[in-house]
Amino acid sequence: MKTKLQSLFLGLALLAGVHRTTAQVTNLGIAPAPGGRSVLYWPVSSTNYVVQTTANLVTPNWVTASNAITVNAATVTNSAPAGYFRLLATTNTTAGMVLIPAGSFTMGNYLFYNSATNDPDITDANPTNVYVSAFYMDVNLVSYGQWTNVSAYATSHGYNFVHAGLGKNSATNQPVQTVDWFDSVKWCNARSQQAGLTPVYYTDAGFTQVFTNGDNGTTVYQNLTTKGYRLPTEAEWEKAARGGLAGNRFPWGNSISESQANYYGATASYSYDLGPNGYNAVGSVGGTSPATSPVGSFAPNGYGLYDMAGNVFEWCGDWYGTPYGQPTTNNPTGAGPGSGYRVLRGGVWSDDAGLSRCTYRSNNDPSNASLNIGFRCVRGL
Repeated sequence: MKTKLQSLFLGLALLAGVHRTTAQVTNLGIAPAPGGRSVLYWPVSSTNYVVQTTANLVTPNWVTASNAITVNAATVTNSAPAGYFRLLATTNTTAGMVLIPAGSFTMGNYLFYNSATNDPDITDANPTNVYVSAFYMDVNLVSYGQWTNVSAYATSHGYNFVHAGLGKNSATNQPVQTVDWFDSVKWCNARSQQAGLTPVYYTDAGFTQVFTNGDNGTTVYQNLTTKGYRLPTEAEWEKAARGGLAGNRFPWGNSISESQANYYGATASYSYDLGPNGYNAVGSVGGTSPATSPVGSFAPNGYGLYDMAGNVFEWCGDWYGTPYGQPTTNNPTGAGPGSGYRVLRGGVWSDDAGLSRCTYRSNNDPSNASLNIGFRCVRGL
């Protein structure tokens, strides 16, 4: 009998260790397994883990499993010989992504009610407790190199993009810009098909016509039951941006400096902006536009995600609503199409620190493309 682990702690720890190679025991983890047993695991290389099991955590007798195997996501099975539980690897389809664990969090501007760190200017994000299922998210913004690779595949398979996309000086490690919402989700579909995954976006409610062509005025339906690449919901984006922390303006704390993100410094306007003033030299090259910085130029947040504050705004899947327009607190997907605008999150190289706050909500016409806008992908489990 196979049992998928319900504890996402195992999956998170496994993924967190994939990129490390050490001679000592690191990323030690423990998780429940079928039959009342427990699994202890730790990496011995960048891809292999030692797995031990025991039936009693009070007086454990750890038994080493028969092999260490390549890990990305895992299932525990009790079909192994007596006394063993074996981890079975799944296909490696999450390269460049990290697992964001399931859980509830307070979405929105609860700093509004905190006199010590009051942010009264954000009025469209009333605090709401929401639950978000686990998902994978790109570690980095989609780079120009990624964009051109998938776009080449897409155009050779019948896709059409209204905007060609842009990277500063055509550098492959710069975030792609000048892509509208429609082009972004078409690109997600092409990325899915290139990887052999079922696409998420369709032009019919029955999910039979994959969205490959069209833009402004096209009605797009998303099938969130598939495991293909897609844009994050606004709730997923904010949960990921916070990096496992709560109550902070930014992914790391309540102040920001240009050593932490690519934005326009304005220390006289914001007490939490530590500057320096002006365009960030990391990206601006003397202030010339476009002033993006290479993806991954700053330290990641607690989930290992880069550029969740600043650099370029990121398209989300949701329609923009006030305050959120969400019909449910369980995996909310935003407002209906009445506003006519899609959500943007994350801040931007060309504007001040206020836009880089975890709670700050922006929006734009989904057919608009500019030097300020890019995106990153997520995948369901």
